[in-house]
Amino acid sequence: MSDSIAPTSENVGRRILGELMGEDYLVKKDQARNDFNAVLQDYSEEVCFGRIWARDGLDRKQRSIINIAMLTALNRPAQLAHHVEGALTNGCTVTEIQEILLQAAVYCGLPAAGEAFRVAEGVLREQGHLD
Repeated sequence: MSDSIAPTSENVGRRILGELMGEDYLVKKDQARNDFNAVLQDYSEEVCFGRIWARDGLDRKQRSIINIAMLTALNRPAQLAHHVEGALTNGCTVTEIQEILLQAAVYCGLPAAGEAFRVAEGVLREQGHLD
């Protein structure tokens, strides 16, 4: 019998989250962890990243594209900012992000897309992709 711990969806999820968002993100996430929000953080790591993002059916770039579109439709700017960062890590170009948001404008409405453009522009500027 091996002494090693078998990978769980939770630790797989944490690894994937770190690959997508970087170690600084994990440090900030851990610093914000408390007795109240720990269950949600664990759920996110285990289910969202450990089960869904770990699946083979779509690559990470495709998942990022879908998430940007959905978060635009749902008008979730904080999560959108994180997923724009992740999309860049996953190989999305600035032009592709722009096109995703423009496509969303047609189906989600101009107010939602306008907010998403604002959020994405801030992330892209902060990451050095825009002047």
